[in-house]
Amino acid sequence: MFSASQQIVLASGNPGKIKEIQAMLAQHLIVPQSAFNVPECDETACTFLENALLKARNAALHCRLPAIADDSGLIVDALNGAPGVLSARYAGIGAGDQDNLDKLLEALNGVPDAQRTARFICAMVFIGHAEDPCPVIAQGAWEGRLLGHAAGHHGFGYDPIFWLPDQQCTSAELSADVKNSLSHRGQALRHLTALIKARETI
Repeated sequence: MFSASQQIVLASGNPGKIKEIQAMLAQHLIVPQSAFNVPECDETACTFLENALLKARNAALHCRLPAIADDSGLIVDALNGAPGVLSARYAGIGAGDQDNLDKLLEALNGVPDAQRTARFICAMVFIGHAEDPCPVIAQGAWEGRLLGHAAGHHGFGYDPIFWLPDQQCTSAELSADVKNSLSHRGQALRHLTALIKARETI
């Protein structure tokens, strides 16, 4: 596990993402990259994993600290995987959550409920330094279905339309603790910390 005295930079500027990850790593000293004025990294890759590595290396390089980064998004089967790695900017550069949500609902207009299957994917990495040749890698997937309207006021992004059959609610209607126990990011983070602990005991 991480040393409590060791700073680890979190390579994200998304307030919702930072809040979720810091809640799960509350016992560690996690510092968002904004505290170091790290310039945003261009997410130019076509996979979640490659984008996560780009962000982690960028943060570690500028902060000279170990770094955690993730890249996550929504994959919609009826849209051939879109919005995918473009989930945060689906409606264009600078688009907000509501803009992205509106565009997705428009794209799904007329798609039957049975064909509105989707999943959140999260690829998360930990690197000890900017040139770490052996990053720790974890991934999580969260299956659901997309509603035609928003419900709930928690979470962020596409949470208000991501329906969870087992919970009979959207992810935006879950408490933070329950969401962290189920979500793609929660899965990836738990796997990542377990892998780091295993590596440090070798």
